[in-house]
Amino acid sequence: MKFLTVWLWLMALIRPGVSEESQYFGIQVIDENGRGVPLVELTTVNEIVGVTDNAGWMAFDEPGMMGRDVCWTVSGPGVQRSKDGFGYASFRAIAEAGKTVKLEVKTSNVATRVGRLTGTGLYRDSELLGMDHPPLETGAVRVSGQDSVQAVLYQKQIFWLWGDTSTIEYPLGNFHTTCAWSPREIDAERGIIFDYLTDSSDPKKLRKMLPSKEPGAMWMFGLMALTDADGNERMFSGFSRQQGLVPAEEKGVAEFDRKKGVFRKIADVSKDEKWRYPHGHAMRAKTGDGDHFYFTSPFASVRVQANASAIADPQQYEMLWFDQDHETWKWQREHEVTDQRKEAELLRNARMKPEQARYQLRDASSGKLIILHGASIQWNEWRKKFIMIAVQSGDKDDPSALGEVWYAESDAPDGPWLRAVKVASHPAYTFYNPVHHGFLNSEEGKVIFFEGTYTHQFSGNPRKTMRYDYNQLQYRLDLSDSSLRVLHEMP
Repeated sequence: MKFLTVWLWLMALIRPGVSEESQYFGIQVIDENGRGVPLVELTTVNEIVGVTDNAGWMAFDEPGMMGRDVCWTVSGPGVQRSKDGFGYASFRAIAEAGKTVKLEVKTSNVATRVGRLTGTGLYRDSELLGMDHPPLETGAVRVSGQDSVQAVLYQKQIFWLWGDTSTIEYPLGNFHTTCAWSPREIDAERGIIFDYLTDSSDPKKLRKMLPSKEPGAMWMFGLMALTDADGNERMFSGFSRQQGLVPAEEKGVAEFDRKKGVFRKIADVSKDEKWRYPHGHAMRAKTGDGDHFYFTSPFASVRVQANASAIADPQQYEMLWFDQDHETWKWQREHEVTDQRKEAELLRNARMKPEQARYQLRDASSGKLIILHGASIQWNEWRKKFIMIAVQSGDKDDPSALGEVWYAESDAPDGPWLRAVKVASHPAYTFYNPVHHGFLNSEEGKVIFFEGTYTHQFSGNPRKTMRYDYNQLQYRLDLSDSSLRVLHEMP
C-alpha cells in the first residue's frame, strides 16, 4: 500500500507537456543523459534572449512569432551544438502556444551544472509552463544577487554566510554580510531552501550580521565552527571593512553571538595584515602535528590550532614558509607565506629544487602551469585524499580571466599540489571564490558539489546574463569520471 501511494504521488508530478490553454511555447534544453541544462541562452534572429532555468526550460511568448517557424541560436558555458554551413549553432521549431519540445546539446564540462542557488526565479520558466518544481523561495525577503558563500554545520543545521547582497527593492540590499539557515538533510540536486536572517524590526529587510557604525561594507571569510572544552558550540569568522576593491579599513576576528543572532568583534589585527586572521575558506584537519583549521588563499598555507583562544589570537597563526638556508618547508610564525609566485621565483633562481616545490600546479594533459586565484580544499573519504576545487588566474590565451575551474588531489592539506584537471569553463565570464561543501557529498564522497560567484565582473564582458549574474552557481562532480583517472593513476 505504501509503494502504491508513493507511485501515485510520483505520477501526479509527471506532466507530458504544457496545457493546450497555455500562452507559452516551451523548450527544454537537455544533455546527453536527458537532464535539463540550466544557463543556456536561446537567442532569436532579432536578439530576443531567453535563458533556461534550473530545470533547463525556456518559456517563449513573443507577439508576431507565435505559430511561426522560429530560429534560435544556442549558447552557454560548456554547451556545444553543431553549426550549419554558415556557422550558426541554431535550432528551429514552430512556436506553438501550449506545446513543448526538447533540444539535446552536447556538454563539454566534466562537472555537471546543477543550477543557480540564489536569486529569484530559479524555476521561473518551469512555473510559467505549469511544470512542477521544488518550492525554493520562501519568506518575505527576495534576494536578487549574492556574492561569495561560506557555510558550516552548526546547531544541527547548515549555517550560510554571503558577502554583498542585492535585493529586488534596491541594488545595495545588504552590504554588512547576509546569513541564513537550512536543514542538515537536503538534496543538493534539487536546490536549497534558505531561511534568511532578517531585521528584528522589519522582517522584509536582511539582518546586518556584523553591524558597524563606520562606513563601508563588511566582508566575512574563514567561517568555522567548533565545540569548546566546556561542550559549547561556537562559530568564528574573519572580517574586513571595505570601501570598495581597495585595501581594507579594518580587519579582525568575530564570533557569533547566539543570543543576539549576530557576530561581534573579538579581536583586531592590523589593516595591513595578510595572513594572521581567518580568511579564504576554512578547513579543519588533523595531521601528525595536531588539530588545525587551515585557510585556503588559494593554497592551505596558513593555519591555527582548532581552539577558541588560538583563533582569537593573531600571534597563534602559523604560516608555511620555505627556509632557503636549510632547504625545507616550515610551519612558523615570523615569516610571511611562501606562496605560489614566490615559490616560482625561488625555482627560477635555483634557490629551491624542483622536487621541493608544492604549488607548481600543472594541467595533467598539457603540462601548462596553472596560477590560482581562489580555492577550496576538503578531505574526501571516497578518494582518501585532500581535494581542491580552484579557479585559475587566466591569461590572454585562456577562455576567461577568472572562469576556469580545476580539480586537484594531494595526500596532505598543505600539498604538494602538482597536477590538475579542468572540470568547468565559463568563457568570457567569471566564477570566483569557489567552494566545495563536504557536507553535501553523496555516495560516500564519490559525488561532490561546488559553487562559486557567477558574474560578468572582472571578465571584460559588458553583457550580463539575466537572473544568473552575480549569483551562486552550483555544479555536481562525480569523482569516478574517466576524465579524472589521470590523477588517480599518478604515483
